[in-house]
Amino acid sequence: MSERMHRVKRAVIMAAGIGKRLRPVTLSVPKPMVPVNGERMIETVIKALMQNGISEIYIVVGYKKEQFSSITEIYPNITLIENPWYDKYNNISSLYAAREHISDCMILDGDQIIYEPDILSPDFRLSGYNAVWRENETDEWLLDTDNDKRILACHRDGGKHGWQLYSVSRWNEEDGKRLARHVEKEFESGNRQIYWDDIPLFCYPKEYELGVFPMNDRDIIEIDSFDELVKLDPSYAL
Repeated sequence: MSERMHRVKRAVIMAAGIGKRLRPVTLSVPKPMVPVNGERMIETVIKALMQNGISEIYIVVGYKKEQFSSITEIYPNITLIENPWYDKYNNISSLYAAREHISDCMILDGDQIIYEPDILSPDFRLSGYNAVWRENETDEWLLDTDNDKRILACHRDGGKHGWQLYSVSRWNEEDGKRLARHVEKEFESGNRQIYWDDIPLFCYPKEYELGVFPMNDRDIIEIDSFDELVKLDPSYAL
C-alpha cells in the first residue's frame, strides 16, 4: 500500500456513553461534559482539533444528549449525530451512526483531556492509532509493531514492551470507506456488543495496514474512574 501523505479533513467525537464509572457525577452530566479544573473534557478535544485546522466536527451523542446543545451554541461548526442505541449496544453503534463521515477522518473519544494539541496533527501516512510506549506491564490494549511502527498484532489483555493504544485514530479515504463498510456489515448482522476498534484490529486485520502515532504519557489523560477524577480535580472529593 502507498505511504503517501494524507490529511485529516474532519473529526468524529464519540460522546454517547453513559459513563457509569464516573458516578455519581455522571448521574446528572454526560461524561464528556464533566468539567475538570474548570474546563469540560470535550472542549479540550474540540479546541485541540481546531488548533490543528480541523473544523468539520461531528459529535455522536446519546446519554443526556440535550446537554450538548450548549456546545453547538459555542461552536456552530459542530454537528451532533444521535446514537439511538447508546444504552443497548457497545460503541460500534456510535460509529455506525456516524459511518458516512469517517473518510479522511480522525475518530476520538470526547471523555478525555488533551494537554498537547500537537498529538492531533492532521498529517499522516498510514491510518492508525495514537499510542504510548510501555516498557512495564499494563492491562490496557497493547500493540505489537515492526521497526516501521506498523501494527502487527493487538493484545486485549495488555502486556509489556509494546504500544498502549489510545482512543485517537486517523483514517484515510480508502480505509475510512472500508471501515464504514465493515462496521455496517457487522452491526447489521447483529454483532453489536463489540468495540468499533475490534473491526480493524481483530475482525478484519488483514484488510488494513495500520501504524502507530507515538506520543508521550501526559499528552492525553483518560479518566476511567471517580477516584481518578478526584485525584485530578480535588473539588470532587466528597
